[in-house]
Amino acid sequence: MTAENLRKYGVFIAALAVACFLPYIGISKFMLNVIIYAGIFSIATMSLNIIMGYTGQVSLAQGAFYGIGAYGLAILTNKAGLNFWMAMLLACLITAFVGLLIGLLAFRTKGPYFIIVTLCFNFIVYVVIKNWDWLSGGVRGQKITGPELFAGREARYYLVLGFVLLTLFIMWRISRSLEGLGFMAVRDNEPLADALGINITYTKIVAFMISCFLAGLAGCLGALHTGYLSPTSAHYLLSFNFIIYLLVGGAGTLYGPIVGTFTVYLALEFMKGIGEYRFMIFGIILILVVIYFPRGIVGGLKSLWKKVAGSRQAEEGA
Repeated sequence: MTAENLRKYGVFIAALAVACFLPYIGISKFMLNVIIYAGIFSIATMSLNIIMGYTGQVSLAQGAFYGIGAYGLAILTNKAGLNFWMAMLLACLITAFVGLLIGLLAFRTKGPYFIIVTLCFNFIVYVVIKNWDWLSGGVRGQKITGPELFAGREARYYLVLGFVLLTLFIMWRISRSLEGLGFMAVRDNEPLADALGINITYTKIVAFMISCFLAGLAGCLGALHTGYLSPTSAHYLLSFNFIIYLLVGGAGTLYGPIVGTFTVYLALEFMKGIGEYRFMIFGIILILVVIYFPRGIVGGLKSLWKKVAGSRQAEEGA
């Protein structure tokens, strides 16, 4: 095992150890609540990383799929009377199926047109949820009750942590699979990938469906933790938030979505005391990150590490 791999595994194990004992180190209930939300949103950001970071397609519909998963879980448990875990699985599968239908339509377009189609879809989902009282509860929303086992905040924290680790493992497997290499080939050079025999449309749709499934999972966890759903659960602003988290952390990297989500979400929570000025300050920081760290925090740290390692090797060889 190389020194770089040892460093990566060491950092991961240390972070995991801290995460496992976090509720027992005197952290406040409010802060634990914020961390739970950050974990849920990091799953949604990882889902966006599949279609945007690995496949190169910028989607503004992730907020809609987050909402479809959340409302799918609520409808299946409240109206259909299904078991929570069965309803959760079906909600994620329904979200992936909707992603298939939208992908078949949206991937007929390219570039900015694809972005516009996905944004329009997100807006349509938001309006439907807001106005379809019988199904979604409309502006009144609806309650959702999870298993008694996860009635406590600490139990929900460990549930979210488990799903964050599971999603991270899925992302790791995808990045090292033939399917994942196909995603990245489409991202890097679509004409060349087509010339090599990769089915471009099929590859994009598969990536989109996996992305939608994980976004639905994040929505289910968000619904469970909140205990109440409103149309804001499918708001198009969520899609922009997820993109910001991904860009700050590093699109196309394994840990970037988690780093970006926790950095941005926690920073905005800590700056709540200065009111609306926090968005102005964060906007300036975001511009600086995009200019000086175009590959995000994780990508920038990787580049810096390579430069340092290269300098050391040059000094040793001299």
